[in-house]
Amino acid sequence: MNDFSISEFQTLVQKVTALIKDKPLDNSLENELNSTFPADSELFKAIETACHEGIRAGEMCQFEGGGIKYGRVIKPTPELQGCSIDLVEMTDIKGPHHRHPMGEIDMIMPQDADAKFDNRGAGWLVYGPDSSHSPTVTHGKALVLYLLPEGAIEFTRRS
Repeated sequence: MNDFSISEFQTLVQKVTALIKDKPLDNSLENELNSTFPADSELFKAIETACHEGIRAGEMCQFEGGGIKYGRVIKPTPELQGCSIDLVEMTDIKGPHHRHPMGEIDMIMPQDADAKFDNRGAGWLVYGPDSSHSPTVTHGKALVLYLLPEGAIEFTRRS
């Protein structure tokens, strides 16, 4: 039985994007996300559960490359304050270097107790505009949901 619905998933994530509306992507927003929607909160857990349902339904992480499962779940939309939603599943791997022209908001969902994404455990991580990184998961498997303003991401050749 499949209980996954893209529209219900979008409604869950809209609670997060409503909070980020018109705010700069910086440490202040990261702190606000972590205090408003901590990893043990009902909403965080509901989004994580929906991600697992979406994967099982073949609607998320339907592509694989270089040992990383990934996929764009929802294209940028006004209902999500102009953000897109992507989901990746990574296990002990360094992903491709990329730049965030407008920033990136990451929801980190460790699937193994000690798993870290960019040295961070469960919760929210905000990268500001014009930042870049090679996304890295260590100590196990993690799901990471990316909110990208205008869906903007630029992959680079750097490792």
